[in-house]
Amino acid sequence: MVEYALLFLAAATPWLEIALVVPLGIIRGLSPFWVMITGFAGNLLTVFLLIVLFQKVKEYLANRNEKKQSQKESKRQTRARNIWNKYGLPGLSLLGPILIGTHIAAFIALSLGADKTRVLIWQVVSIALWTLAFGYAAIYGIDFLINT
Repeated sequence: MVEYALLFLAAATPWLEIALVVPLGIIRGLSPFWVMITGFAGNLLTVFLLIVLFQKVKEYLANRNEKKQSQKESKRQTRARNIWNKYGLPGLSLLGPILIGTHIAAFIALSLGADKTRVLIWQVVSIALWTLAFGYAAIYGIDFLINT
């Protein structure tokens, strides 16, 4: 039970997320079903909180950036803006987990004026699809290594 709680917390942590946590949990020998459910729930919880608390987070980061006196975009922000311009909200949400992270994708979508409900829907779809993809890749990758 403790391992699943740690898995939940790791999935909820930006930059760790499901791409790392789900395969590691499965490789560790935990139940793939519960690893995927726990990873999905952990990642979605913090993305949901970010969406709900977006305005406060945006104000906090703006104040922090003023203190740094540097407004230069990071590589992740530039990559996210390019994805947004090319593919819109669905593209940013679906590519986010593997290119920039779900939290950054949600934040940038909201920063660019996307509706909170639409961002949440696309993030749920994206996190669910990537959880399944990473989970099944780990399951079948382990089976392939064992059976060869």
